[in-house]
Amino acid sequence: MERAFPGLHLGWMISDSGQRIPLPDRDAFVSRERRDGGFPLLRNGDAAFRVTLTGWESTADNSPSGQAQLEIHANLPWAATGVAVAVDVIEAIGENSRAFWGHVLPEGVTVTVSDQFRHSGNSPHVPPKGLPSLNLPWQLVSPEIPHYLGWLNYWSAATAQAIGFPDPSRDGELLMRARCTASGGWVVQLTDAPLDLENPTHLDILLQAYERFPEIGGRSAP
Repeated sequence: MERAFPGLHLGWMISDSGQRIPLPDRDAFVSRERRDGGFPLLRNGDAAFRVTLTGWESTADNSPSGQAQLEIHANLPWAATGVAVAVDVIEAIGENSRAFWGHVLPEGVTVTVSDQFRHSGNSPHVPPKGLPSLNLPWQLVSPEIPHYLGWLNYWSAATAQAIGFPDPSRDGELLMRARCTASGGWVVQLTDAPLDLENPTHLDILLQAYERFPEIGGRSAP
Protein backbone atom coordinates (compact mmCIF):
# COMPACT_ATOMS: atom_id res chain seq x y z
CA MET A 1 0.00 0.00 0.00
CA GLU A 2 2.87 2.37 0.77
CA ARG A 3 4.49 1.58 -2.58
CA ALA A 4 1.20 2.35 -4.35
CA PHE A 5 0.70 5.63 -2.45
CA PRO A 6 3.86 7.78 -2.63
CA GLY A 7 4.62 9.46 0.69
CA LEU A 8 2.36 7.20 2.75
CA HIS A 9 3.81 5.64 5.90
CA LEU A 10 1.60 3.48 8.09
CA GLY A 11 3.81 3.80 11.13
CA TRP A 12 1.33 4.51 13.92
CA MET A 13 -1.19 2.57 15.99
CA ILE A 14 -4.24 3.76 17.91
CA SER A 15 -4.34 3.37 21.68
CA ASP A 16 -7.44 2.26 23.58
CA SER A 17 -8.07 5.93 24.36
CA GLY A 18 -7.92 6.85 20.67
CA GLN A 19 -4.46 8.42 20.68
CA ARG A 20 -1.91 7.98 17.90
CA ILE A 21 1.22 6.16 19.01
CA PRO A 22 4.30 5.97 16.74
CA LEU A 23 5.73 2.54 16.02
CA PRO A 24 9.54 2.57 15.79
CA ASP A 25 9.43 -0.99 14.42
CA ARG A 26 6.09 -1.35 12.70
CA ASP A 27 6.70 -4.82 11.26
CA ALA A 28 7.72 -6.26 14.62
CA PHE A 29 4.60 -4.76 16.18
CA VAL A 30 2.38 -6.37 13.53
CA SER A 31 4.05 -9.77 13.99
CA ARG A 32 3.71 -9.56 17.76
CA GLU A 33 0.08 -8.40 17.78
CA ARG A 34 -1.34 -10.70 15.15
CA ARG A 35 -4.24 -12.70 16.50
CA ASP A 36 -7.42 -14.40 15.33
CA GLY A 37 -6.07 -14.64 11.80
CA GLY A 38 -5.78 -10.89 11.34
CA PHE A 39 -3.52 -7.95 12.10
CA PRO A 40 -3.89 -4.75 14.16
CA LEU A 41 -5.03 -1.39 12.84
CA LEU A 42 -2.26 0.78 11.43
CA ARG A 43 -2.51 4.38 10.37
CA ASN A 44 -0.46 7.26 9.07
CA GLY A 45 0.60 10.25 11.14
CA ASP A 46 -1.35 12.98 9.36
CA ALA A 47 -4.43 13.84 11.40
CA ALA A 48 -5.83 15.88 8.51
CA PHE A 49 -5.46 13.04 6.00
CA ARG A 50 -6.28 9.84 7.85
CA VAL A 51 -5.35 6.52 6.21
CA THR A 52 -5.87 3.20 8.00
CA LEU A 53 -5.29 -0.47 7.28
CA THR A 54 -6.38 -3.51 9.29
CA GLY A 55 -7.42 -7.13 8.81
CA TRP A 56 -9.49 -9.72 10.62
CA GLU A 57 -10.77 -13.22 10.11
CA SER A 58 -14.30 -13.82 8.92
CA THR A 59 -15.16 -17.12 10.56
CA ALA A 60 -16.17 -20.23 8.68
CA ASP A 61 -19.78 -19.78 9.81
CA ASN A 62 -19.89 -16.36 8.17
CA SER A 63 -18.02 -17.23 4.97
CA PRO A 64 -18.90 -18.94 1.68
CA SER A 65 -18.53 -22.72 1.59
CA GLY A 66 -17.67 -22.73 5.30
CA GLN A 67 -14.13 -21.49 4.61
CA ALA A 68 -12.78 -18.85 6.99
CA GLN A 69 -11.50 -15.77 5.15
CA LEU A 70 -9.10 -12.94 5.90
CA GLU A 71 -10.77 -9.57 5.34
CA ILE A 72 -8.51 -6.58 4.74
CA HIS A 73 -9.98 -3.11 5.20
CA ALA A 74 -8.32 0.14 4.15
CA ASN A 75 -9.69 3.65 4.51
CA LEU A 76 -8.57 6.57 2.36
CA PRO A 77 -9.78 10.17 2.63
CA TRP A 78 -12.41 10.77 -0.03
CA ALA A 79 -10.52 13.77 -1.39
CA ALA A 80 -8.72 14.32 -4.68
CA THR A 81 -5.47 12.80 -3.42
CA GLY A 82 -7.15 9.66 -2.09
CA VAL A 83 -9.31 9.18 -5.18
CA ALA A 84 -6.28 9.62 -7.45
CA VAL A 85 -4.42 6.67 -5.90
CA ALA A 86 -7.43 4.42 -5.26
CA VAL A 87 -6.91 2.25 -8.34
CA ASP A 88 -3.25 1.63 -7.51
CA VAL A 89 -4.06 0.96 -3.85
CA ILE A 90 -6.78 -1.62 -4.48
CA GLU A 91 -4.57 -3.39 -7.02
CA ALA A 92 -1.63 -3.43 -4.60
CA ILE A 93 -3.71 -4.81 -1.74
CA GLY A 94 -5.46 -7.36 -3.94
CA GLU A 95 -2.31 -8.64 -5.61
CA ASN A 96 -0.08 -8.75 -2.53
CA SER A 97 -2.68 -10.36 -0.27
CA ARG A 98 -3.64 -12.84 -3.02
CA ALA A 99 -7.23 -11.76 -2.56
CA PHE A 100 -10.15 -13.31 -4.39
CA TRP A 101 -11.80 -9.93 -4.86
CA GLY A 102 -12.06 -6.45 -3.41
CA HIS A 103 -13.82 -3.14 -3.93
CA VAL A 104 -13.63 0.61 -3.35
CA LEU A 105 -16.82 2.44 -2.41
CA PRO A 106 -17.57 6.03 -1.43
CA GLU A 107 -18.74 6.13 2.17
CA GLY A 108 -22.29 7.17 1.33
CA VAL A 109 -22.79 4.21 -1.02
CA THR A 110 -21.94 1.62 1.63
CA VAL A 111 -25.23 2.33 3.41
CA THR A 112 -27.17 1.52 0.25
CA VAL A 113 -25.16 -1.68 -0.25
CA SER A 114 -25.97 -2.84 3.27
CA ASP A 115 -29.67 -2.44 2.46
CA GLN A 116 -29.30 -4.74 -0.54
CA PHE A 117 -28.64 -7.84 1.56
CA ARG A 118 -31.62 -10.13 1.98
CA HIS A 119 -32.06 -11.25 5.60
CA SER A 120 -34.35 -14.01 6.78
CA GLY A 121 -37.91 -13.04 7.53
CA ASN A 122 -41.37 -13.06 6.09
CA SER A 123 -41.39 -9.52 4.70
CA PRO A 124 -40.55 -9.04 1.02
CA HIS A 125 -37.12 -7.53 0.49
CA VAL A 126 -37.17 -4.33 -1.57
CA PRO A 127 -33.67 -2.82 -1.88
CA PRO A 128 -33.32 0.92 -2.50
CA LYS A 129 -33.04 2.57 -5.93
CA GLY A 130 -34.17 -0.51 -7.84
CA LEU A 131 -30.97 -2.37 -7.02
CA PRO A 132 -31.06 -6.17 -6.76
CA SER A 133 -31.32 -8.16 -3.56
CA LEU A 134 -28.06 -9.83 -2.55
CA ASN A 135 -27.61 -13.05 -0.63
CA LEU A 136 -25.63 -13.01 2.58
CA PRO A 137 -21.95 -14.01 2.31
CA TRP A 138 -22.34 -17.43 3.95
CA GLN A 139 -25.06 -18.29 1.42
CA LEU A 140 -22.69 -17.98 -1.55
CA VAL A 141 -21.36 -21.12 -3.20
CA SER A 142 -17.67 -20.16 -3.22
CA PRO A 143 -15.30 -17.49 -1.87
CA GLU A 144 -14.44 -16.41 -5.43
CA ILE A 145 -17.88 -14.82 -5.83
CA PRO A 146 -17.92 -11.09 -4.90
CA HIS A 147 -20.54 -10.08 -2.37
CA TYR A 148 -21.44 -6.91 -4.31
CA LEU A 149 -20.17 -4.38 -6.82
CA GLY A 150 -18.08 -1.33 -5.99
CA TRP A 151 -16.98 1.76 -7.85
CA LEU A 152 -13.60 0.07 -8.27
CA ASN A 153 -13.52 -3.72 -8.34
CA TYR A 154 -10.51 -5.99 -7.94
CA TRP A 155 -11.23 -9.43 -9.39
CA SER A 156 -8.60 -12.15 -9.18
CA ALA A 157 -8.15 -14.48 -12.14
CA ALA A 158 -10.28 -17.05 -10.29
CA THR A 159 -13.03 -14.53 -9.60
CA ALA A 160 -12.99 -13.23 -13.17
CA GLN A 161 -13.42 -16.79 -14.42
CA ALA A 162 -16.24 -17.45 -11.93
CA ILE A 163 -18.27 -14.44 -13.10
CA GLY A 164 -17.37 -14.72 -16.79
CA PHE A 165 -15.23 -11.61 -17.24
CA PRO A 166 -14.10 -10.47 -19.71
CA ASP A 167 -16.38 -11.25 -22.61
CA PRO A 168 -15.28 -8.93 -25.44
CA SER A 169 -18.72 -9.09 -27.05
CA ARG A 170 -20.43 -7.77 -23.89
CA ASP A 171 -17.79 -5.98 -21.86
CA GLY A 172 -16.48 -3.35 -24.25
CA GLU A 173 -17.47 -0.42 -22.03
CA LEU A 174 -16.08 -2.03 -18.89
CA LEU A 175 -12.83 -2.95 -20.62
CA MET A 176 -12.29 0.69 -21.50
CA ARG A 177 -12.03 1.38 -17.75
CA ALA A 178 -10.26 -1.85 -16.76
CA ARG A 179 -6.71 -3.06 -16.52
CA CYS A 180 -5.24 -6.52 -16.20
CA THR A 181 -2.98 -7.23 -13.22
CA ALA A 182 0.32 -9.11 -13.12
CA SER A 183 -1.41 -12.21 -11.69
CA GLY A 184 -4.05 -12.29 -14.44
CA GLY A 185 -6.74 -10.55 -12.40
CA TRP A 186 -8.51 -7.31 -13.21
CA VAL A 187 -9.22 -3.90 -11.74
CA VAL A 188 -12.56 -2.73 -13.19
CA GLN A 189 -13.82 0.82 -12.74
CA LEU A 190 -17.56 1.30 -13.28
CA THR A 191 -17.65 5.08 -13.76
CA ASP A 192 -15.03 7.71 -14.51
CA ALA A 193 -15.91 9.77 -11.42
CA PRO A 194 -16.54 8.11 -8.03
CA LEU A 195 -19.87 6.30 -7.95
CA ASP A 196 -22.76 8.61 -7.04
CA LEU A 197 -26.13 6.90 -6.75
CA GLU A 198 -27.91 10.26 -6.99
CA ASN A 199 -26.52 10.53 -10.51
CA PRO A 200 -28.97 8.71 -12.85
CA THR A 201 -26.19 7.81 -15.28
CA HIS A 202 -24.09 6.24 -12.51
CA LEU A 203 -27.08 4.33 -11.15
CA ASP A 204 -27.90 3.01 -14.60
CA ILE A 205 -24.30 1.80 -15.09
CA LEU A 206 -24.42 0.02 -11.73
CA LEU A 207 -27.74 -1.63 -12.59
CA GLN A 208 -26.37 -2.77 -15.95
CA ALA A 209 -23.30 -4.26 -14.24
CA TYR A 210 -25.47 -6.22 -11.82
CA GLU A 211 -27.51 -7.49 -14.77
CA ARG A 212 -24.31 -8.46 -16.59
CA PHE A 213 -22.90 -10.40 -13.62
CA PRO A 214 -25.77 -12.26 -11.89
CA GLU A 215 -23.23 -14.41 -10.04
CA ILE A 216 -22.27 -11.41 -7.89
CA GLY A 217 -24.23 -11.57 -4.67
CA GLY A 218 -25.30 -15.15 -5.42
CA ARG A 219 -28.22 -14.19 -7.63
CA SER A 220 -27.69 -16.78 -10.38
CA ALA A 221 -28.96 -20.33 -10.19
CA PRO A 222 -26.31 -22.80 -8.93
